Amino acid sequence: MKQLKKMDGLGDAVEAVAEATGIKKIVETVAKATGRDCGCGRRKEALNRLVPFKKENGDGVQRDTD
Repeated sequence: MKQLKKMDGLGDAVEAVAEATGIKKIVETVAKATGRDCGCGRRKEALNRLVPFKKENGDGVQRDTD
């Protein structure tokens, strides 16, 4: 059984869907063939910052956002 990864935000969710559908593998193959970075990592981090799934409180404890 495949273990689920901790998702910090929307970027991690998008990456999980891309992996499950095979899109990530195709993008990586094209990026390797063209020698150009696809920018997936930067987009993932940006989406995680823009839409986080957990929010840190002032006490340093992460709480679920409502």
